[in-house]
Amino acid sequence: MTGDVELPRSLTPLRHRPFALLWSGAFASNVGTWMETVGVGILVTESTRQAAWTGLVFAAGFVPNAVLGPLGGALADRLPRRRLLMTTSTVQMVMAGLLTVLAALDRAHPASVAVIVLASGCAMAIGFPAYQAMLPDLVPPSEILGAVALSSAQWNLGRVIGPALAGVVIGLGGYAWAFALNTLSFLAVIAVIAPLRLPRPAHHGGESVRSSIRAGMGAARREPGIRVIIAYAAAVAFLIAPFIALVAPMALEVLDAGRGGVSVLITAQGIGAVTMAFSLAPLAARFGPRRTMAASLVGSPVAVLAYAGAPNLAVAAVLLCVVGFFYLGAFSSFSSIIQLRAPAAVRGRVMSLLMVVLGLLYPVGSIVQGRLADHFGLRVVTAGSGAAMLAVLAVLAVTRPGLARAVESPVDETAPGAFGVELGLEP
Repeated sequence: MTGDVELPRSLTPLRHRPFALLWSGAFASNVGTWMETVGVGILVTESTRQAAWTGLVFAAGFVPNAVLGPLGGALADRLPRRRLLMTTSTVQMVMAGLLTVLAALDRAHPASVAVIVLASGCAMAIGFPAYQAMLPDLVPPSEILGAVALSSAQWNLGRVIGPALAGVVIGLGGYAWAFALNTLSFLAVIAVIAPLRLPRPAHHGGESVRSSIRAGMGAARREPGIRVIIAYAAAVAFLIAPFIALVAPMALEVLDAGRGGVSVLITAQGIGAVTMAFSLAPLAARFGPRRTMAASLVGSPVAVLAYAGAPNLAVAAVLLCVVGFFYLGAFSSFSSIIQLRAPAAVRGRVMSLLMVVLGLLYPVGSIVQGRLADHFGLRVVTAGSGAAMLAVLAVLAVTRPGLARAVESPVDETAPGAFGVELGLEP
């Protein structure tokens, strides 16, 4: 532990030194990632003036989750997670370096940027299930929700700091500087992952990767709470999540707020998400995970509807802060509930299904909403997505009352894969 100082409930996982180090390294890396994200969004939007292109480039980073997420989950349960994460982080660093070179040579065209983002997304898709699956190895079960929320907090703190730095750095030195800092930031996460000692993966007994993936899907299918979470995540990913990819067009084309407006909106969303991240554990302790999740599911589309009608940048920033608050609450709830309900031996594979849903439906939703926005206007499309999500929730409430209660049903600890995890340490 890091000390005997009494911490608020939301910060208690930071008492554990391995988790605190991982959190710090990931935070430094995510600041760089958000600097690159802002830079890419502005670069593509200014060079094409088409929301569809912006949505396509952002989608390129998530499509691999749908294709490679199951493979990443299987590898997370079969290979030493530390080595897997170090390898994928190195690949992402190389891709960021390539983007830096292209920007410095003024050859970062939208198509080449999309290819680089796609390649980096492939590495993330393979490595991220290992990151998610290792959290329960770093903190006790009672603190998993807090660890998941803090992991989301560091991602969104990066969303607050990264855009602000991106605005300054791009203004002073151009896109190449922002991309170069992101390249260097990967060294931080590699440095903290290298010394970690984690439980060895469970012995797979010669099982093929394909069979391993099927076993993970079977475990998720048999668990009613996980089935419900996947269904909710699908609706949120397709209807609500695309607002993230379309922040740059909203700032540049709708609100006419310039590059600074992009940074303001992304920062505002990050502030809302960070606020929820530090509030999630206390809220879940007081009201329960199901009610917290339900409130986030309803709050997200209501906030998106209001954001769609914002008359100026200031109002849009306030409303996007609210959107970020509820959106983070929904997906952190999804992740933590699956972490707690999935058998340890198949946790990586089950967690990868959440990546598949986000990786498939978020890009599709971003492209669809981007193309529709080019024809009908971004305000109309954004409002329509919020209204559609409320309609989905209303239909489920009428046709499947009590559906969400499955996330509170007792976990079947006799399910295949619930026991038998080898307790040795990775070499």
